[in-house]
Amino acid sequence: MNSKEYMEQTEQYVLHTYNRFPVVLKEGHGVYLTDADGNDYLDFGAGIAVFALGYGNEAYNDALKAQVDQLIHTSNLYYNVPLAEAAKKLVKASGMDKVFFTNSGTEAIEGAIKAARKYAFLKDGGTDHEIIAMRHSFHGRSIGALSVTGNPHYQEAFQPLMGGVKFADFNDLASVKAQVTDKTCAIILETVQGEGGIYPADPEFLQGIKAICEEKDILLILDEIQCGMGRTGSYFAWQQYGVKPDIMTCAKALGCGVPVGAFVLNEKVAGASLVPGDHGTTYGGNPLACAAVSKVFDLFEEQQIVKHVQDIAPYLEQKLDELVGKYDCLSLRRGKGLMQGVVVTGRPVGEIVKKALEQRLIVLSAGSDVLRFVPPLVIEKEDVDEMIRRLERALA
Repeated sequence: MNSKEYMEQTEQYVLHTYNRFPVVLKEGHGVYLTDADGNDYLDFGAGIAVFALGYGNEAYNDALKAQVDQLIHTSNLYYNVPLAEAAKKLVKASGMDKVFFTNSGTEAIEGAIKAARKYAFLKDGGTDHEIIAMRHSFHGRSIGALSVTGNPHYQEAFQPLMGGVKFADFNDLASVKAQVTDKTCAIILETVQGEGGIYPADPEFLQGIKAICEEKDILLILDEIQCGMGRTGSYFAWQQYGVKPDIMTCAKALGCGVPVGAFVLNEKVAGASLVPGDHGTTYGGNPLACAAVSKVFDLFEEQQIVKHVQDIAPYLEQKLDELVGKYDCLSLRRGKGLMQGVVVTGRPVGEIVKKALEQRLIVLSAGSDVLRFVPPLVIEKEDVDEMIRRLERALA
């Protein structure tokens, strides 16, 4: 079958919830993807910030193959070796206390919400607690996650959503304070807003929220699903702010392509929230997914991925800044580490994304007007230079 036939078959049998680009991706090597017709694409999207280690990492692939031959799945009624190993490494990297593995970032958000509500319930027996979330945020599309996603466009058709959610403005501490009441049990936000347009939290904002939470025993939930796992130059973006959450969610690069997420709790919340019977999962924490997580952490250490991000990110920022200075349709760069956005003015961002694809370059959009760059964390300077060359052809 050729690409056209694969696309037609997909449209015939797969529910149409994505407006897909007319490309059938078939294999990957390093920071390049190859389509079914043999064309190579420089990938600065990484499966939406997932494939941190690049494609075809032999050590990663071998670890998964070995686990497939040993044990893919069992039940959470029993212990398994990869679960124990992956949990220890995630707790160590985060400096937190306990982890619950899920199958996605959205599921991690659902678990974090439940943990926060249970913590509040055990404090006062009430069931009318409130959560403060941020406008223009994105936490997922299941009912709970959608309820704390600050985008009415995503929510409208699925009302009524989960109650007890109030919205404040990101990077506006006064806006958050105005929503705090005696019923507030948690404040949830992305350390770097991703889908909303690549907005890093201001240090004063995040530190101010942490102070509110500590004063009133409100739980701080930080969503690190997109910005975590080394992408911003530390294992987790919050580690650069000196602000530690009570609950953290992560996914995407946590498994580098294998579907896995997690919510991680500090000792206070872990000891006074979810207990047997409160939360569960059939697939979460399965041996295959946890073998992936465990190997990802090993390779992050062996290849010094976080340090590499620290080294290469300033070069990407420099080249994007030069691009902004050169083209009138590009007005601003913002971001953190290898999570960068460039604001587009005067022409649709989607048009540039399409033209980049014609130049065999994969970039993404974010918000309504931002070009998003979230490449594999193993990119080198020559990959940045090649990206700029292809993007300039798309901008011409």
